[in-house]
Amino acid sequence: MLFGSHFYNFAPAKKLCTVLTKRIIPCLDIKNGRTVKGINFENLIDAGSPVELAQVYSSQGADELVFLDITATVEKRKTLVALVRQIAQHINIPFTVGGGIGNIEDVSALLQAGADKVSVNSAAVKNPVLIDQLAKEFGSQCIVVAVDTRHVEGSDWVHTHGGRQITEINTHRWIKEVVERGAGEILLTSMDTDGTKQGFACELTAKISRDLSIPVIASGGAGTMAHFEEVFTEGYADAALAASIFHFKEMDILSLKKFLKEQKISVRL
Repeated sequence: MLFGSHFYNFAPAKKLCTVLTKRIIPCLDIKNGRTVKGINFENLIDAGSPVELAQVYSSQGADELVFLDITATVEKRKTLVALVRQIAQHINIPFTVGGGIGNIEDVSALLQAGADKVSVNSAAVKNPVLIDQLAKEFGSQCIVVAVDTRHVEGSDWVHTHGGRQITEINTHRWIKEVVERGAGEILLTSMDTDGTKQGFACELTAKISRDLSIPVIASGGAGTMAHFEEVFTEGYADAALAASIFHFKEMDILSLKKFLKEQKISVRL
């Protein structure tokens, strides 16, 4: 399902710096049916009811919502479909769901429960052909590939299983491969900045975003409104995702969008 102006060119060419509307996306990291948030993927604390938070963000003007069942892969189980269905019934914005997705049947179940897009990470790293299969079955616009990355010994490396396992896969090479396989969007999370509130990894985001023809969602590090401005202008991100600053009411989405509008950044109000 495609919403509003969210139509993208998936041609294999470098992205142009256009005036496409930038998106603000709250993220619900789910563990045991509750929203949680940590720092650098660790020390998780409870952040509230995912259904209640989803309703708040939808009413505040969020452009999309991301739901990540962060322990589904580690616990070797499927995403919480019943919770996905419950959230979908209470919002009217595009809804991306990830965690524990391993095959076409998993995606079908989530789409039937009300998800508009799915996010794959660990399963795609283990079996890259999965991206080809999902893109062919459901269309690239439905497939988001989440990339959790950390800078180690001078290079950026892909991590899986909720950031718990480092791989031998270079982040930049992996992203180029998933785009070729049919990914419609990249959810790029810097584990180095995640939860720090010190700003997004703008340099990393820019390196990746400027070379791709598909949208890049920047994640990890939002702490101030200026950080969002930076990731759009310096990081060339198409969307910015955040969690704790929204969950704990440090910032509301409408005020953020008004600020961005004042900075001449195109957003939907």
